[in-house]
Amino acid sequence: MKSVEGGPVGVAIAAIPLGETSEGVSRLFREHHRRVLLAAYRITGNMADAEDVAQSVFLRLATSNTLPLVNVGSYLYRAALNGALDLLRRRKAAALEPLELTVHEAAAHPGNSPDTSLRIDELRAWLRLAVSELAPRAAEMFTLRYLDDLNNREIAACMGTSQAVVAVTLHHARARLKKRLTELERGKK
Repeated sequence: MKSVEGGPVGVAIAAIPLGETSEGVSRLFREHHRRVLLAAYRITGNMADAEDVAQSVFLRLATSNTLPLVNVGSYLYRAALNGALDLLRRRKAAALEPLELTVHEAAAHPGNSPDTSLRIDELRAWLRLAVSELAPRAAEMFTLRYLDDLNNREIAACMGTSQAVVAVTLHHARARLKKRLTELERGKK
């Protein structure tokens, strides 16, 4: 299996050479950078971390000097998801925003009370941490389904598996996240 961020991407990938120049990587960067960056941002919740992940994805691609034959965009997107999840796993904690930023966001949305905004931020941080604790394949499927709004058929096609495997994996991931949320709520009382 081909690895981009230190872990398996999930499918065996046939590769073709990019060539002696960096033109191929530059073209891929122009075409896919925004999608890679946003995928990493959805997981990390922090633009600086997302930029680091995106840079790492393209740097590894440039140094490998090969390009996957099938669906380069999906390959890079999955590499970004895996890189972001790896980053969160290494930190063992969610990237929390400073309190001042949370207060400013609450002020920008007058319909939300400061308590509601703090609760939403807390849940986002918790979700990032909990997703990073899932198995890599389950975390990737969860992200594709609930953050990118792909359906099970689209996820199965993207990940080279069946819709049944996607459905079962998502069911188990949701059950585990629900259990962790219950544990979190009990710990606060």
